[in-house]
Amino acid sequence: MTDPKPSGAAAASRDGPQGGEPLLDGIEALEVTTPRTAACLLRRGRVGDGPVVVLVHGNLSSSRFYEELMRVLPGSWCCLAPDMRGYGRSAPDPVDATRGMRAFSDDLAALLDDPALGLGGGEVHLVGWSLGGGVVMQYALDHRERVASVVLLASMSPYGFCGTRDVEGALCYEDAAGSGAGIVNPALLEKLREGDRGDDRFAARTVMRTLYYKPPFVPAPDREEVYVTEFLRTAVGDDSYPGTVETSPHWPGVAPGRRGSANAMSPRYVDLSGFSDVVRERPVLWVHGADDAIVSDRSRSDPGYLGQTGVLPGWPGPEFPPQPMVSQLRAVLERGKDAGGRFEELLLADCGHSPHLEHPDTVREALVAFVEKADRRGGR
Repeated sequence: MTDPKPSGAAAASRDGPQGGEPLLDGIEALEVTTPRTAACLLRRGRVGDGPVVVLVHGNLSSSRFYEELMRVLPGSWCCLAPDMRGYGRSAPDPVDATRGMRAFSDDLAALLDDPALGLGGGEVHLVGWSLGGGVVMQYALDHRERVASVVLLASMSPYGFCGTRDVEGALCYEDAAGSGAGIVNPALLEKLREGDRGDDRFAARTVMRTLYYKPPFVPAPDREEVYVTEFLRTAVGDDSYPGTVETSPHWPGVAPGRRGSANAMSPRYVDLSGFSDVVRERPVLWVHGADDAIVSDRSRSDPGYLGQTGVLPGWPGPEFPPQPMVSQLRAVLERGKDAGGRFEELLLADCGHSPHLEHPDTVREALVAFVEKADRRGGR
């Protein structure tokens, strides 16, 4: 990454990040230093007569997972895809997990307000994938006047990731044991630190092939190499991913600490149930796969599910059930709908955690139709 630029200045390049694989045609990389952090982002198009669409990536990924989608969206659109702190090429600044999704959404707010992007305070259409879904929900809660519409793409639950028992997000234990940094597999962290590009069980390539997509889907070889590179760019440590760990008297013996991105996703610090008020006032599209292995009512990353199925020993039983992640999000969206709002749901068969990669044509068509409809209505 080059030296940060003063706030309000941007440097653009079409080179691949840090000498990596080149960006796709029509996509450029920018660096913008805001009062909060040195942010990197991808851009296609310029602010003009079309909508501005902001795409926020998920955990263990980066903006480059959106390149193919950005390239096929209408040419009149301005598409912006930032790297969150600690991911991609953005600065690995410390993540204050106690702020939950605001640890990232405040960065997004500072970026979108920066004069370098020329948005002038106008409304944007938000797309959030996985962790990014939580980020855009928080942004919409805090900056509703800037939001034209919201697309949730295989989004995390409004109640964080793991450690809750019912559709209302009740904690299994008061310290949110079974969520946060402590449930991240140490073997995965070791492979991240090693930069392992092979096919070991916990290496980036295998993790994506088994959890990000529904097998046997595999991206084209050149794109898979980009995704492996971006997965491995994740900053690892107590201030980044996964963060600090606290011991707990409750199963499985670990609770979220106060630092790091995995802890920022813990229900100890996350409650986005108020997003139902956003649904009441802004159009929302929810796109998700029927075979998602990460965000699911039976997530293969959830200690409750792993304990119930005998993979994780010592499971205490019904007091720690699998988190009903999809049901929790649906309940929040339905509350907004019942209050007079509207949301659309696109559930894709034969699809895992990455709808925009696994079913690109379907997602593009749905996104274009949704955004153009919302844009004509001024987001209302």
